[in-house]
Amino acid sequence: MNIIPEIAGFAEDLTALRCDLHAHPEIGFEEVRTAGLVAAALEGWGVEVHRGIGGTGVVGVIRGAGAGRRVGLRADMDALPMEEATGVAHASRIAGRFHGCGHDGHTVMLLGAARYLAQTRRFAGEVVVIFQPAEEGLGGAARMIADGLFARFPCDEIYGLHNWPSAPLGQITLKRGVAMAAADSFDITIRGRGAHGAQPQNAVDPVMVATAVTQALQTIVSRNVDPLRTAILSVTRLLAGSAYNVIPETAHVGGTIRTFDAATRALVVGRLAELAEGIARGFGARAEVEVTSRFSALVNSEPQAEAAMDVARAIVGEGLALYDDEPKTGSEDFADMLQVVPGAYLLLGQGEGPPLHNPAYDFNDAVIPVGATLLARIAEARTAPAG
Repeated sequence: MNIIPEIAGFAEDLTALRCDLHAHPEIGFEEVRTAGLVAAALEGWGVEVHRGIGGTGVVGVIRGAGAGRRVGLRADMDALPMEEATGVAHASRIAGRFHGCGHDGHTVMLLGAARYLAQTRRFAGEVVVIFQPAEEGLGGAARMIADGLFARFPCDEIYGLHNWPSAPLGQITLKRGVAMAAADSFDITIRGRGAHGAQPQNAVDPVMVATAVTQALQTIVSRNVDPLRTAILSVTRLLAGSAYNVIPETAHVGGTIRTFDAATRALVVGRLAELAEGIARGFGARAEVEVTSRFSALVNSEPQAEAAMDVARAIVGEGLALYDDEPKTGSEDFADMLQVVPGAYLLLGQGEGPPLHNPAYDFNDAVIPVGATLLARIAEARTAPAG
């Protein structure tokens, strides 16, 4: 692999920082320590730093040799609200907080690219390094955009990457066009009438309604969505009651919807509301439906996708730089940035191991120099290198 020598030279520093971030995870919009470390590192390398963008976001501006294009590079910083079960020496020291998606690695890879670019400045134009809070379903990208991210730091194009467990170490993949799903969450509150558990005739049982709704929701994808389209509807929450002998007043059904196009999304959301409300009414209960958009579909722009893959081939070779044939059903809020600025999102293989969001997952530090090199070379290539 063609790793940038300067990045290889300070790879141990990056690994040490990654382990420190892993041991001190912070969830969305609470990344105060993480943002502080990021900002201090950038300032130490002579980067112009702006703090507090979208809450706890950090932006650095690195100016090259003369006028040129402005390229954004983005990494997410937040951890997950879950327990860790890795047993590693750098395991989380904070109960209920865990870097179970590798954002600690993403942060460090972008810092590695920033350090190299700030030290060499062998490019024309500007590189905007964006350290985003709250990617895990809390809308950190949208918050940064609303706070003037691209108005204050205009970018001609933008790039990001995500580690990918189970893919070969160092493999870089990208899907042209629609690459990841849009995600919506839904909450259905069933309001019935409570009663003694031994006197069900006096109740309008919301538990029965909730189970009927849960069953019926599974027919939306199988019987309403065109089989040639992709949609997922998963019920992930079914909550009701607090005592063995009480039929409760309410029950709650919640879950997630994943789609790749607006028409399918509208169909699924519409049918969900119709079924929940109609079934509840048939039981003499009432259903209140709330659907919250979490992520847009992630769409890679063709010119930027081609350019990024050209860079990837130069780093890891033809055999490890591949186009994906199918989109991922997972979601990523970098999609919101790609709706404003054209760009591309790549996946970086980190070898065999537990999947993302698993208690045993840990980022593979061996890919830090690869990811840092990829981001740095994309920036140099797309800002039109000087000389």
